Amino acid sequence: MCPRVTPWGTYTQIAETLRQRIVSGALEPGTVLPSEAALREEFGVARSTIRRALASLEADKLIKARPGTGRVVCAPGGSAEGASGDLPQYRRIADALRDQITRGDFAAGDALPSESALVRQYDVSRGTARRALVELEASGLVVSLQGKGRFVRGADTPRS
Repeated sequence: MCPRVTPWGTYTQIAETLRQRIVSGALEPGTVLPSEAALREEFGVARSTIRRALASLEADKLIKARPGTGRVVCAPGGSAEGASGDLPQYRRIADALRDQITRGDFAAGDALPSESALVRQYDVSRGTARRALVELEASGLVVSLQGKGRFVRGADTPRS
């Protein structure tokens, strides 16, 4: 099988196409860019070519990589807009659950949503959902019971 040959500078053409989408408003600040795989498919090039194009846009502060989310279009000042700021997705999920616990939506001993439920609710990967729950465990708010799930720690619940 012959390796795919991409003409020199193709990544700059892809970067320019994406740049035009951002400047024209077709991709608004805060919008998550399509995945590398989707862009590879759209432009018919190798992954490394897409990565070079995206790196060029990041260097120009038009996009920003967010862990657990992907690459996000930045506002003209170079920051990704949105109420959640630059927090990784797992941290936003953990903060939302922490707020629910603090408000009393989840009382001591209540089960938290499963990883699968969080995946569906927040449209994230299972690893992102798991990381959010692990962060709550590490903070001492939640305890994990093997085979049963994660529960809000009560006053009488021993720390693991």
